[in-house]
Amino acid sequence: MMDLKQRLSFRRTSSIDKPLSPQENQAKTDEVKKMIGPVASKFPVMCSDASIQRYLRARKYNTKKAAKMLKNSLKWRLEYKPEMIKWDDIAQEGTLGRLYKADYFDSQGRTVLVMRPAVVSASTAAGQIKYLVYCLENAIMNLSSKQQEQMVWLIDFQGWNKSCISLKITRETAQILQDHYPERLGLAVMYNPPKVFESFWTMVKPFLEPKTFKKVIFAYPDNAKSMRMMEELFDMDKLESYFGGRNRAGWNPESFSKKMKEDEKNMCNNVVEGGVSAQVINDSVQIDEESNVSDGESSGCDSVTFFEEDNNNNNNNNNNVQKDESAAKPSG
Repeated sequence: MMDLKQRLSFRRTSSIDKPLSPQENQAKTDEVKKMIGPVASKFPVMCSDASIQRYLRARKYNTKKAAKMLKNSLKWRLEYKPEMIKWDDIAQEGTLGRLYKADYFDSQGRTVLVMRPAVVSASTAAGQIKYLVYCLENAIMNLSSKQQEQMVWLIDFQGWNKSCISLKITRETAQILQDHYPERLGLAVMYNPPKVFESFWTMVKPFLEPKTFKKVIFAYPDNAKSMRMMEELFDMDKLESYFGGRNRAGWNPESFSKKMKEDEKNMCNNVVEGGVSAQVINDSVQIDEESNVSDGESSGCDSVTFFEEDNNNNNNNNNNVQKDESAAKPSG
């Protein structure tokens, strides 16, 4: 694990994308729209200026690569139909409290997704990923404003051990997040991970682009700097007690289920009535072959997630935790 000095040094030496002027940004956005072609009108949300600009940032403003990435996301949405997933489809997984949207925002107004990977899953690998996609779609819909595009992941490691992990599913999940939800992560807080997590983190790091990696911070309940950071990020009266907050009631499955069903009424379908085929997308998007993104290129999204491959019984024996002396303070 990086200590505070190492992590701050990493942030200082990491390359920072030079922001474009509004005129340059709009010109590149318009160029991507031109590459996508008329099919963009069938996806008003995915092909909005804000969405295209996220894909551009993920591809370091390379318009050909951004257009290809967006095209692949459009095809994926047609096939996977994330906006059509209903609560009843994933309720078995959703009522466990393994992953849920918190009923509070962070101090910057970002939606908070809570993950408790030690909770035993009730679903297959495909079911877990389907529920993840459902939660991502809901979290994006519930961002506090149109100006706020990102979310916070808050991960509780209480009871966690290596049996809670499938590297295969983590890789598959990372691919979905990186390819189809670029630039959606604002911050990921790893709360009180045990010493044994270090070996898994070493295996996960290659999946993450440096820009994403530096959004991951570690927090420990017995570390004063960590707790000051948590107080700056969250309303401690609303934050659950297992994150050091004063909310002892915690997550309520009945209230959560009711809220998710209410939100379904507001879910919009990104494809206009009549739809569009994947072949139409292939035919419409004009991108040179040399712009193909290599298999090894990451999108800069946003993947910090831990799933079980099977419904194995979870061993909740507490590990001896070696705490970092410091926690990184988020840059926002």
